[in-house]
Amino acid sequence: MTQSIYDIPVKTIAGESISLNQYAGKVLLVVNTASKCGLTAQYEGLEKLYQAKKDQGLEILGFPANNFKGQEPGTDEEISSFCSLNYDVHFPLFSKISVTGNDQHPLYAQLIKAQPQTTGEGSMRERLNGLSIETTEAPEVLWNFEKFLVNKQGDVVGRFAPDITADDPRLVEAIDAELAK
Repeated sequence: MTQSIYDIPVKTIAGESISLNQYAGKVLLVVNTASKCGLTAQYEGLEKLYQAKKDQGLEILGFPANNFKGQEPGTDEEISSFCSLNYDVHFPLFSKISVTGNDQHPLYAQLIKAQPQTTGEGSMRERLNGLSIETTEAPEVLWNFEKFLVNKQGDVVGRFAPDITADDPRLVEAIDAELAK
């Protein structure tokens, strides 16, 4: 039997050990984030999406990661402060983890195994390669701000490329479809 993502231990950005079980019954958007990335402004759209849909049962879970060109060098306290001061983030943030490589967090291993295909993946990979930036091999997480959609039962039902923003119709429609179930 495959372990549920609800069973995988994580730490909040404040350092509290929890499981994602407290989010059972909600639709989750799990995002690996970074404070010094060209995509960092996505925090704004993610917060707007969270405020618009949290009362319908959406939780956005931000997992800072420093896997891509050192774009999340800060401590958990610095990351929390940055997100609060610059983007007024209210969605849950977690302790910095690794989303790829030998030290990959079990949550991300499970997310990738459950959803190896990424919607909208090609253009971002091409842009990074065009900038001579070494990228991971699929199905690994490509870059900061990749998004995994998890249904109310804890099943990974979607995965979206880093450059698919929070207001992209493909993402919004997928979230709305899960919220309606």
